[in-house]
Amino acid sequence: MTQKPNQTVTHGDNEKAGMKSPAETTESFTYTPIGIVRSPHIETAGMPIQPTGAEGVRGTIVVRPELSLGLKDLQEFSHIILIYAFHRSCGYSLQVTPFLDTVQHGVFATRAPKRPNAIGLSIVKLIDIHENIVTIENVDILDGTPLLDIKPYVPAFDAFCSAKAGWLDQSSRNVGSARSDKRFSE
Repeated sequence: MTQKPNQTVTHGDNEKAGMKSPAETTESFTYTPIGIVRSPHIETAGMPIQPTGAEGVRGTIVVRPELSLGLKDLQEFSHIILIYAFHRSCGYSLQVTPFLDTVQHGVFATRAPKRPNAIGLSIVKLIDIHENIVTIENVDILDGTPLLDIKPYVPAFDAFCSAKAGWLDQSSRNVGSARSDKRFSE
């Protein structure tokens, strides 16, 4: 059974202006979460800033029961990509001082939660799936976070040996011990 995505699209005057390409539009979208992330992280201060700093930290995803058939075959993957809403993030700045640096960078050159579209992405280890409950590890996500999507992590598609990390090439070695503070939650 094919279902339409739960998505509201507002077209405005884009079609009248001859702007039909999605890249040329200013459409807005509304998504309904597919579930909720449960984790031991209750507050942003002190939590890991990336999954590599949350090694061994377990959590669960409670998928909406009517979507549980969508989990079929996911257990064959060792890792999954979680796309979620930074639900406690309010507002944004286009220039931010990220956790791993002391100078400002453009928000799109960081993973700061206060962004024009407050969307987060984490790659976590998949431990188990039982009905609509997915057990995960290396969780760097706040408890109660609305989950927008799950995708399988595929090394052949998602890992690039020649990738550069920009300003993070020097700073990323500290990610395992770096912890969040309140700079993006106030």
